[in-house]
Amino acid sequence: MGKSMFDNIPFVKNIVDNVPSMDYEGQRLAERLYQCVIVLFAVVGFVWGFICQQFVQTVYILGAGVALAVLLVIPPWAFFRRHPLPWQKKAAEPKAAAASNKKNRPKTS
Repeated sequence: MGKSMFDNIPFVKNIVDNVPSMDYEGQRLAERLYQCVIVLFAVVGFVWGFICQQFVQTVYILGAGVALAVLLVIPPWAFFRRHPLPWQKKAAEPKAAAASNKKNRPKTS
C-alpha cells in the first residue's frame, strides 16, 4: 500500500487513523438525512423569501440548512455505525514466497 501524506506527521496520523468509519447502512442514512434537511430548508427558504420578497432570505435559510446538514452528516456519529461489517483478518504472506514473486516477475519496458 502507498504511503499516506500523514505518515510524516505523527500526531495527525494518529488522529486520522483513529477516526471511526461509517458502515453502508450509515452512509444510506447520512445521504437520506442530508437530502431531507436541504430540501426542507430550501422549501422553507423559498416560502419565506417569497413572503418577504427578498431572495437573499432564501439564500440565508438554504445556507443554514447546508450548514446543519454538514454538522449532522460529516462526523461519523454513533448512529451511523450501528451495522459494522465483519471484516476478515489480513492473511500473512510468507516472506520467501513474496521474495520469489518479486524476482520472477517479467520486466516491462
